[in-house]
Amino acid sequence: LYKYSTFEVSPIHSQPSHKSIPIAEAEAIAILSDDIEETTNSTPPSEQEKKENSTTLLPNSANGLDMEKYSWGQSLQEVTITAPVPAGTKSRQITCEIEKKSLKLGLKGEEPAMIIIEGELFGQVKVGESFWHLEDQKTVSVLLTKSDERRNWWKSLVKGGPEIDTQKVEPEPSRLGDLDPELRSTVEKMMFDQRQKEMSRPTSDEIQQQELLKKFDFSKMKRVDKFSNMA
Repeated sequence: LYKYSTFEVSPIHSQPSHKSIPIAEAEAIAILSDDIEETTNSTPPSEQEKKENSTTLLPNSANGLDMEKYSWGQSLQEVTITAPVPAGTKSRQITCEIEKKSLKLGLKGEEPAMIIIEGELFGQVKVGESFWHLEDQKTVSVLLTKSDERRNWWKSLVKGGPEIDTQKVEPEPSRLGDLDPELRSTVEKMMFDQRQKEMSRPTSDEIQQQELLKKFDFSKMKRVDKFSNMA
């Protein structure tokens, strides 16, 4: 069972007021899936937001993109890449150079050499925990382990490549239970903040800041009243 607290958000520093919002405490944020209903009174997107949205693509079912020569997907911990190669390809014909910030994947023995992927990765990876292998002599699979401490979603595989709309990424709710408590709490917070932004409501950090300001103002008023009574 989830335990909720209700915060009344009041105008602060000319910010618009918001309705009372139920917030799950600690790791029990109640947004493990698409439970939050869409609102009809959300603020229309700005011209800048429209421009940004027009340049991003919907992610595939693996939260990545299907490219001409390969497909990639991701979780918060890993990035997976699959690339078809000519039937009968041998492992010695594959060239795969995995660096902390870059990746090069291609086929040797071609004139010119066939380059499947080459560029600077969107984020850093752990080289020692990343590898590739050839499946059935017709598909190359690459697994990259993310080294980002915050475990963010990648917008693209390589910098400068087509970007996905990370707000449309949908991790499987069933897999959240397999995460360690700290990582699960991070995922739930990210999902909550994403939903709040979509509904033009304050994020968890903004709510916390507002609550701290309210407590500060209240304690200040108590001190004023105390001195007034003494006078």
